[in-house]
Amino acid sequence: MPTVRRALLSVFDKTGLVPFAQALASRPIELLSTGGTARTLREAGLEVMELSEFTGFPEMLDGRVKTLHPRVHGGLLYVRGNAAHEAAVAQHGLRPIDLVVVNLYPFEQTVARPQVTLSEVIENIDIGGPAMLRSAAKNHEFVTVVTDPADYAEVADQIVANGETTLDLRQRLAAKVYARTSAYDAAIAAHLPRHLGLREDPSESDRVPGVLALQAPWVQTLRYGENPHQAAALYGRFGEYFRQLHGRELSYNNILDLTAAAALIAEFDPATPTLAILKHTNPCGVGQGHSLREAWEKALATDRQAPFGGIIAVNQPLDGPAAEAIAGIFSEVIIAPGFAEAALTILQAKKNLRLMQVLRDPREAAGWEARSVGADSVLWQQRDTRMVSVADLEIVTQRAPTEAELRAMLFGWRVVKHLKSNAIVYAGPDRTLGVGAGQMSRVDASRLAVWKAGEAGLNLAGSAVCSDAFFPFADGLVAAAEAGATAAIQPGGSVRDAEVIAAANARNVAMAFTRVRHFRH
Repeated sequence: MPTVRRALLSVFDKTGLVPFAQALASRPIELLSTGGTARTLREAGLEVMELSEFTGFPEMLDGRVKTLHPRVHGGLLYVRGNAAHEAAVAQHGLRPIDLVVVNLYPFEQTVARPQVTLSEVIENIDIGGPAMLRSAAKNHEFVTVVTDPADYAEVADQIVANGETTLDLRQRLAAKVYARTSAYDAAIAAHLPRHLGLREDPSESDRVPGVLALQAPWVQTLRYGENPHQAAALYGRFGEYFRQLHGRELSYNNILDLTAAAALIAEFDPATPTLAILKHTNPCGVGQGHSLREAWEKALATDRQAPFGGIIAVNQPLDGPAAEAIAGIFSEVIIAPGFAEAALTILQAKKNLRLMQVLRDPREAAGWEARSVGADSVLWQQRDTRMVSVADLEIVTQRAPTEAELRAMLFGWRVVKHLKSNAIVYAGPDRTLGVGAGQMSRVDASRLAVWKAGEAGLNLAGSAVCSDAFFPFADGLVAAAEAGATAAIQPGGSVRDAEVIAAANARNVAMAFTRVRHFRH
């Protein structure tokens, strides 16, 4: 096994650096370093050789060239015991480097700053660091490479005890290096075009990346996926948007549901108390009122069966009266921008209930989303953040909607956008009345919504029917009118639009086209 005799340390993040280097110095290990890292080590009383002295070549170009040298990469890459390599090393006076400790310029943190300049972005693209990491990782049979301070303790323990590291550890660290350099390059590929002004209008099809580079750091391993026989984990920036305040560990399905709930509730103005209940990512009831408790009562009235084991989202801090009412049924997760002390006292008595605080509006997230489709392929699309206002509506019937019907249409339109297609919602001005989702036929979705309303004892007379896509035939509109709807909102665009409009006129139904479709598959 390779004994560690020479180590190169060059880090931006100096967390844990000094104790780690002190552990190395307890062995006969020569320490090489550069710039600020060397100063930090010397200030701690450690003996350090400047890398420029080791290479015989000074740092230059404002530090852009300091580690890109054959004495560095030759010392990292040569295969110990290989006759040809040993001859080349001897001929050129190269010396082995057995341990590399490098972390990179903070590119991701730099581009996340609101007012970052292009020059700052460029200067934080690390060149020498990734090159050294990749060289050392490639030759991990002989070289130990560390890029994460979290690994310092294990590496130090092995070297202090044995003067070397195990092959198993070197392999794990090498794999970690390539994951890090891959994510680093992906961050550059994702952010640099924007700072160069190459994606001013991402809606244009020719603006999609030629190569899709995704980066998502590991957050946590989950107990299982959608089903117990499926392994699963969470990656990305989830913790920037949500904080868990109470309850059991989140499951894969919890995360799917709560992110869907957060996206739905974000559609509603926080000035008006609004509450949504979801099950399997589909809204099964949404209500508004003068208080969250009143909103809860309206949302629950839409469907009193489906909410059991569901997800509840509110757009205002959850207060005690609403929490007391919600506590009456079993829920998996409650999502809110905050929780009053009275609400926490009530809900934290339920050990299995997960309480999630929304830290940031989910609509602030990246404007694109990826979806695996198997066959080693990924679909990439813009997020559906489009909404409509009264001014966007195209009234296509003889009768214009009343003010109450307009409110009902726009309320239901916000909800139907978040249902799996085919989707139909019957709505009043401040509540859902019947919901039908995920049906193979739009008429079936309407029938399901009508049946749900009937089961809940709700009257659809005077309601607005909302359809996520156009009515392909007049039968869907006719069925809605027969159920009691007096207004309809739909995208329009069917070859039979004229027939649907005529059916609406014949039944005195006011109808608006949005010219926007909201399919969800």
